[in-house]
Amino acid sequence: MFKVGCRLPPTFQSWFTVTNLHIWMLTVRLRSLPEGRHYTQALIDHFFLDIEDRIRAVLQPKSTPSKPYTFDSPFYINPNAPQSTDSKDSKGRLTPLSRAPDRLVTRQMKIFKEQWAGMGLAFDLGLVKGDMEMAAAVWRNLLGARGAQGIAFPDPNSPSDSNKKTFRRSVNLVGGEVVNVAKIDLAKEEARDDGSGVHDFAPEEADLYLEYPQLMLDIVGYVRREIARLENLSDEEIMRGPLERLKFGRVRS
Repeated sequence: MFKVGCRLPPTFQSWFTVTNLHIWMLTVRLRSLPEGRHYTQALIDHFFLDIEDRIRAVLQPKSTPSKPYTFDSPFYINPNAPQSTDSKDSKGRLTPLSRAPDRLVTRQMKIFKEQWAGMGLAFDLGLVKGDMEMAAAVWRNLLGARGAQGIAFPDPNSPSDSNKKTFRRSVNLVGGEVVNVAKIDLAKEEARDDGSGVHDFAPEEADLYLEYPQLMLDIVGYVRREIARLENLSDEEIMRGPLERLKFGRVRS
């Protein structure tokens, strides 16, 4: 649903965004436990241990993949995964990549921490203020705020521009510890492909925006439904299982 419906590419960023949504839904329930802050912190700690493990696997994959901190995910593709055509040593083994710089891993972790905090605050606000606010959070976080600067339509009077490629993505103007928005050239940054795969639809794909109202309605309904389901579970079930009771349902029935 998220990959196809939200037009999310099979990237690590997409995996993080969707997983972060479900982590947030769990924390909403955990915060109501008698010692909820401890359970919540433990969940977040494990989430970021998993993120760091996956970042290192993406930046520096081993010739023989090791078991991840949690589990393998088919949601995203590792662009650096060893290929049969990669260079090999004298014994025919794939030559491993050099160690990923810790500063690069640290920078990525800071970026994901900011995204985790921002998304959590946005959905907390939606939980309190209502479905319109939550739909806005869905649009910004899961749909990449596509169309924020307006929707581009094909111009029937300019056939010469029909093959001209257009690219525009939404840029976070809040900034944080990593990005200083005061130094950003907004027009240049909007036209830069950041590799996330999430950007405005091309003019010839403008009809895809018609799916957004129903899509946002479905995801908001899913979030409300799952939070209500978790609320109806006893504290004992939340703390001690079985884990099958915590399994999330389908976005669209």
